[in-house]
Amino acid sequence: MENQKKMSVTALVLMIFASIFGLGNVTTAYYQMGYGAIIWYIAGALLFFIPSSLMFAEYGSALKESQGGIYSWLEVSIGEKPAFIGAFVWYAAWVITLVTQFSTICIPISGLIFGKDTTQSWHLFGMNSTETLGLIGIVLLVLITWLATRGFDKIEKVASASGAVIIAISGLFIVASILMLVLNHGHLAQPMSAHAIVSSPNPQFKSPIAILSFFVYAVFAYAGMETMGGTIDRVDKPERNFPKGIILAGIGMILIYALGIFLWGVTANWHKVLGTDSTNLGNITLVLMQNLGYTIGREVLHLPVHQALIMGQWTDRLIGFEEMMSVFGSMTVLIYSPLKTILFGSPKRLWPEKVTKLNSRKMPAFAMWMQAIVMGIIIFGVSFGGKSAQQFYTVLTDMNNITSSVPYLFLILAFPFFKRIKNLNRSFEVYKNRKLTNTICVVSWITIFFGIVFTIIQPVLQHDAYTAFWTAFGPVFFALVGWIFYRHASRNIEPAVEEELD
Repeated sequence: MENQKKMSVTALVLMIFASIFGLGNVTTAYYQMGYGAIIWYIAGALLFFIPSSLMFAEYGSALKESQGGIYSWLEVSIGEKPAFIGAFVWYAAWVITLVTQFSTICIPISGLIFGKDTTQSWHLFGMNSTETLGLIGIVLLVLITWLATRGFDKIEKVASASGAVIIAISGLFIVASILMLVLNHGHLAQPMSAHAIVSSPNPQFKSPIAILSFFVYAVFAYAGMETMGGTIDRVDKPERNFPKGIILAGIGMILIYALGIFLWGVTANWHKVLGTDSTNLGNITLVLMQNLGYTIGREVLHLPVHQALIMGQWTDRLIGFEEMMSVFGSMTVLIYSPLKTILFGSPKRLWPEKVTKLNSRKMPAFAMWMQAIVMGIIIFGVSFGGKSAQQFYTVLTDMNNITSSVPYLFLILAFPFFKRIKNLNRSFEVYKNRKLTNTICVVSWITIFFGIVFTIIQPVLQHDAYTAFWTAFGPVFFALVGWIFYRHASRNIEPAVEEELD
């Protein structure tokens, strides 16, 4: 009976795909680097995803009884203080993800209602469009936080339902693009050449440092595997099937990401479709999907221009509906789940009693409202910075990618120390050679580190202080907060312990 409950390799691969793969990662890659993104996504899988996933599997199998997740992994390996700071930065990554979601939620809503992104023409109370979207995001933040503190969990079901829609839309895109490629006798809207594979049509990614900074996007495309580390005990014959599943998932995602980036070039010429002031990282998926619908209408169905435009609008409504379902569903989960992990996974003695106190609905309401205040301040700061919509969404994306990548520096750095610990039940072990393990950790750590550094340096070299500040803000701010909080809590704990002993 127990064996029947074990996951097969196929089930594991599908679960990894569901947790990590995102169509938005494909559209973002094509917008930033064109065909040049393919090489970086392959490098991301080989240098980050596959080696780090096997590390997380070892963490999860050896510490499967621990309830603290990433905090427990780090605390055992490198001690309480760096573990708390690392876990706090991990938590910050989810906070920044929420900031991005609340700041961009109006785009899929616009796509659903109007069949295109009209948010750049939205104005309230004399504010420009970016400020208006920020204000709406703050209002939604307050509303969703209020619902979550009341134990509201219905939106979570929407997130599950959206998974099927994501698969359907991804399948529709692939089938439609291949059909276009066949009907056009292999002709590509975006020309393919050896130069196109190693360069970018985007003027923002022409310098070597800008191109190297794109590695952070590749890391983000594979991020989230640390949440799978605890599932290893549910896999049938994990010592053989877990690494097999990870490698198969890695190869599968390399192929799908590469195919997806290539297929956008079938219908979307970068300079004609994406090289406009109205296109940005917030609405890139809507722009590409609308163009796909229009192109199918014109070249496959031979519709008149106005009918093809309508078809493009309905394609946008479809993707707008999917994104809106997904974002609203994940918002309620993310407002609570990461906060719960950092509060109750780390030592309770580090937190003020009021922060960990649960309300009548068993929710840490005070902590959730404090979190909402911090997120509201960040949304206000970014959206009221007086910058264009294009720069606004670039900052949000870079800040999200950077903050999401930094926790992996802690996890990979801690892994060699974790391997030296004795008296652990290592039911799953791939890294058995110390020198090889250290080499892999160094290579993975350095590639992520320099990707982060180049992402921050790029706007500095362009004298863009606004982008540089907010790009580095997430990990630096939350790492400092984590360090200060831990130091303050530790100082308060020591006198209390001494009093009890007296």
